[in-house]
Amino acid sequence: MRAIEPDTKDWTWVLRERCPQCGLDSSAVTVLEVGDLVRASVPRWRAALARPDARTRPDPATWSVLEYGAHVRDVFRIFDERLALVLERDAPTFANWDQDATAVAERYDEQDPAVVADELAAAARAIADRFDAVPAAAHGRRGLRSNGSEFTVTTLAQYFWHDVAHHLHDVRA
Repeated sequence: MRAIEPDTKDWTWVLRERCPQCGLDSSAVTVLEVGDLVRASVPRWRAALARPDARTRPDPATWSVLEYGAHVRDVFRIFDERLALVLERDAPTFANWDQDATAVAERYDEQDPAVVADELAAAARAIADRFDAVPAAAHGRRGLRSNGSEFTVTTLAQYFWHDVAHHLHDVRA
């Protein structure tokens, strides 16, 4: 399957305004809500990944449900690592993650949807539990993306949840 053209947009704008595609106003999301939001997304991902056409791309330029599911599984893992870093270190810089290169290298399109669903659920539990454990005093702790974008625990939670919610919208789940 051919690779999707990489998304090079800087999506940090979703921290300031409602996303016109998925409709989420991420600035209204709190750190305290994220764990429950993540847990509530798992049945929706499981249902989407169980569809008979989960491996089928709707068009050559759009990921399949399987590819989106594998990506979100990895988003859960990456953001769990990033949240841990922010909580453990002062103003860490996050390693760059090329999500498009990962999709190709990890062959998202060839993975088993049932396995991806189970891995996504496990990764969701981990990140949800980590967000649940963040003390209020840590919400302002900072971290930097490799391009210099600064996040606090609060804006990291908002940005992260937008990514997940947006992809639920993408797969109509």
